[in-house]
Amino acid sequence: MDMIRFLRFSFLFVALFIAMQVGAQTVKIQTQHKVKKSETIYGIAKQYGITQEQLIAANPEMKMPGYELKKGDYINIPEATAAQPTPQAQQQTATTGAPATTNTPTTANPQPATTTVASPQGKTVRVGVMLPLHNNDGDGKRMVEYYRGLLLACDRVAKDGITVDMHAWNVPKGADIQNTLKEKGAAECELIIGPLYTEMVKPLAEFCKANNIRLIIPFSIEGEPTKKYENVFQVYQSNEEMDNMAIEKFTERFISFHPVVIDAADPASGKGKFTQQLRKMFDKKGIKYSLTSLNTSDNDFAKAFDLSRPNIVILNTQNSPKLNETFAKLNILTAANKNINVSMLGYTEWLMYTQAYQDLYFKYDVYIPTYFFYNETSRDTKWVEQSYTRRFNLDMDVNGLPRYALTGFDHGCFFIGGWAQYGAAFIGAKGQTTYKSVQSPLHFKKVGKGLKNANFMFVHYLNNRTIEAISY
Repeated sequence: MDMIRFLRFSFLFVALFIAMQVGAQTVKIQTQHKVKKSETIYGIAKQYGITQEQLIAANPEMKMPGYELKKGDYINIPEATAAQPTPQAQQQTATTGAPATTNTPTTANPQPATTTVASPQGKTVRVGVMLPLHNNDGDGKRMVEYYRGLLLACDRVAKDGITVDMHAWNVPKGADIQNTLKEKGAAECELIIGPLYTEMVKPLAEFCKANNIRLIIPFSIEGEPTKKYENVFQVYQSNEEMDNMAIEKFTERFISFHPVVIDAADPASGKGKFTQQLRKMFDKKGIKYSLTSLNTSDNDFAKAFDLSRPNIVILNTQNSPKLNETFAKLNILTAANKNINVSMLGYTEWLMYTQAYQDLYFKYDVYIPTYFFYNETSRDTKWVEQSYTRRFNLDMDVNGLPRYALTGFDHGCFFIGGWAQYGAAFIGAKGQTTYKSVQSPLHFKKVGKGLKNANFMFVHYLNNRTIEAISY
């Protein structure tokens, strides 16, 4: 994900935006803070006497994977409210499902924790997890959450007669993974999930290659290990890959629409490159489109739209304030022109704003390109969340999208179920899918020597107030 930054707004516009957020999210904002060099979310929260969770709730962009503070950013500071106590179970690794090494120093090379999910009959799959599994920082806590999802997946596949022999090692940042690879049980794994850090990829991939183990790299790393290693499944998809897929599928789905590209005049946006590529595609294919701006008059803005066929709006920013301006502009347009048919192409980041804008997503037939969809109303989602609460005696962490525990559950069911069914012939292709995903669909294509996730979907908010996930 691109890292998201805020513009410096006029006081009037900030006040209007804050008022909208208060109504939609029940978060009261006391002021805005300009980020200084080396400041952290923890430090800023402490400075204003609030919790990190309260600060993140007031700034939904912070929940996006890859987010980090940048000098000069403006962030909302909420009014302090009573902090929720941390469940004691979260600190007790024996009851959470985190490995027994959770509280070891980050430089340690702990003994593996082993979880075996028994089944009366069927196949056994030997799985290794090599991730930072600790409570010392955000990386560790997120990976513990992911690991719990893997454990729930073990519970699920056991219902189909699959036994999982799972070994988990805490491999924090800066650790020498070579020491972990010497641990008992590592070389006997059939699947290894990890690592989180780029510098560990090569030694782990070489180890897996030497021992005929499939390596599953679940999160973002630098480089393309699939170009060199045929035993690698790389789940992460880059922004460039997602953009290319969105452009490709745009031409298939919206060929009969009139594109309207809106310039939001947002220098903090990372979406200018995407809209430029989209316009080049329009020019190459001879697709006529309109270009307008949020700063133009309402009359001139209306001239960009076609009355005889549906319009598809593309905004060159992912940021919430400019999206809010766009909806205000479209409300004026559609109120004055009842026959105008408007749809919108959004960005994955817009999923973070659903609580504030969902009614408008339905009104304007919004399509959001993404690789995941957290559907809180889904029976499958509710089942996993309830299973999580029963299993670990605490609620699933909701400070982020996609949900890490649901990601772990989907990854576990997909890879363990696929390996149990197909063994070494498992390549993660569409025809080999053995479980329905809850949040993060997967299917792989050969890239170089290895396999890379090629999943893509549009989350579509229909005018009839239903949501569909269109997978490709």
